[in-house]
Amino acid sequence: MLREGRRRLAHRRNRSPTMGDNAMKIRKLGNSDLDTSEIGLGCMTMAGIYGPADEDQSIATIHASIDAGVNFIDTADAYGGGANEILVGKAISDRRDRVLLATKFGNIYARDSERGADGRPEYVRAACEASLQRLGTNVIDLYFQHRVDKQVPIEDTVGAMADLVKEGKVRAIGLSECSSETLRRAHAVHPISALQSELSLWTQFALEDQVPVCRELGTTYVAYSPLGRGMLTGAIKGGADLAEKDRRRDHPRFQGDNLKHNVAVIAPIEALAKRKGCTPAQIALAWVLAQGDDILPIPGSKRVEHLSLNIAATEIDLSADEVQELHDSIPPDFTAGSRYPDAQMWTLDL
Repeated sequence: MLREGRRRLAHRRNRSPTMGDNAMKIRKLGNSDLDTSEIGLGCMTMAGIYGPADEDQSIATIHASIDAGVNFIDTADAYGGGANEILVGKAISDRRDRVLLATKFGNIYARDSERGADGRPEYVRAACEASLQRLGTNVIDLYFQHRVDKQVPIEDTVGAMADLVKEGKVRAIGLSECSSETLRRAHAVHPISALQSELSLWTQFALEDQVPVCRELGTTYVAYSPLGRGMLTGAIKGGADLAEKDRRRDHPRFQGDNLKHNVAVIAPIEALAKRKGCTPAQIALAWVLAQGDDILPIPGSKRVEHLSLNIAATEIDLSADEVQELHDSIPPDFTAGSRYPDAQMWTLDL
């Protein structure tokens, strides 16, 4: 995988670490005729999950994103119980034609922790209709199954999603947090345009499993939490840096001895950022971008200033030696603790 990253690095042009006149690179979304920017905007944090969020500020961030050429806007019906979709719909109402709108269904853990996910065909249709209404649109560009329902064959769920494509309610379909085996089975029913899961310097599992299969199938890998839920920005040194109602407090990686160990991840990132004259977050995003042009990071942001810094990261090239330096300092098994609370880990199809 490191050799693959070096090969792809050779195709990236030299860039400076500040916002310049370079236009946002546009790529094809896997197995579709949709164009996507090389970086996207994750909107989950606008639902107040990682501390308070201001609606006006969030809408301004979405507008700034679109104006800067970032067209991939990602939300889900589970974020704020649908409130995030309403916010996104409001923000893009007068610029819908400039957006690749992605949303997700099927993650019902918040209201049914025993079932966790719902992939029944009748639920797929009902969830889509509800999302269309909240988003204020007549078509969803990319519709993800947020969590795989282990009680329903993936073929049945994807078959229902394919029906939505035939009816013109959805343009392309994707899966989130699914195994390579599930992806192959789903792709046999209908082309899967995107697989969304975590990828960052402290969550590298996909590089050895899902990413190679995505490349085989022509599926784009959408990398959420490319900044390690904020850890890779350098802003989190301990539990006191998290708001009282911040959901990260429930995550094992941000607790006790795990957190004491994990904060060490930032040192080599900060060292490289200092040498290159940029921020640690920009190094973390540049690393994800360096893994291949078929990987689309969607860092979350609810402030324009953070968005601008994230966009500027697309102008930073990491040399093969710098990628190797980060790999040596932060190996795939570095991070302590599971990605989600133990009570939720079973909902991941991995």
